[in-house]
Amino acid sequence: MRKNLGVVWLLTLTATCLSAADPTFIRRRISDIQPQPDRLTANARSAFYKPLFGAGDPQANQLKGIARYGELTVGPDGASATVSYPAEEQIYYILQGSGTLLYGDQKAPVKRDDFMYLPPGVSHGIASSSSGSVRLLVMGFRIPPGTSVAPTAKLMLANAADVPLVPVQGHGPTSLFKLLMGTTESTRDKLAAASQMVSLFIMDFAPGGTNIPHHHDMEEEIYFVLRGHGDMVAGGGADGNEGRYPAKEGDAYFIRLNCTVGFYSGSQAGESHDLILAVRSKYPFSRMGH
Repeated sequence: MRKNLGVVWLLTLTATCLSAADPTFIRRRISDIQPQPDRLTANARSAFYKPLFGAGDPQANQLKGIARYGELTVGPDGASATVSYPAEEQIYYILQGSGTLLYGDQKAPVKRDDFMYLPPGVSHGIASSSSGSVRLLVMGFRIPPGTSVAPTAKLMLANAADVPLVPVQGHGPTSLFKLLMGTTESTRDKLAAASQMVSLFIMDFAPGGTNIPHHHDMEEEIYFVLRGHGDMVAGGGADGNEGRYPAKEGDAYFIRLNCTVGFYSGSQAGESHDLILAVRSKYPFSRMGH
């Protein structure tokens, strides 16, 4: 009996060590996440929120610049609560369905692949249509103390279908990019809107393609698989080579700064291209005492 308990203890310790072996990234599968209470769902009508990273997730303290990242679903003829954050800018990306964005005193129709910038202090929420649900990603980014973010003159909203695919230097010939949103200084993105959110973009991978694993030494990043499957690169493997993990639609990876990140398409010739929605945010060095 004592020997069996020793074996169980050893296996538990081994599993714990393995799960903590590479603290440079966190991975989630959206189908495994249970809805949790959130300000967006408080006293709401048929609204459910799944936290993938940040607020509501057990490992929220691992994220420094990114405040939240999760999936909001609003059922037919439903509506989320309206929320505002004085020290957080947000982005919504519509994954499925259509509805109405509630933005201050405005109402704007939204549909699949719409993305929008929601500045600090502006109340916002989502209502679905009467005929179906709307499902979207909610992304939030902390505004450091002392940083002033001017309100946008108008609602900044666009659709990914209206953004061209372009090559990006250093990422090879087998992946193309839709540059959706950047900072207010951006000259290349569809929307130049944000303060701390550096880049929101879609990567389109040809079958067998890659964006060439790399790292960012000033930013946190999240990859979300919109379509397809392949190998996600995150951190270093036990053998010193890049860590590679099977990934499919609905999988999400949070990548800390200076962590190796990338993707290898698992699609074969003739199959649809793999798509990943990625977002990068400034790491708050000064706020963290660096």
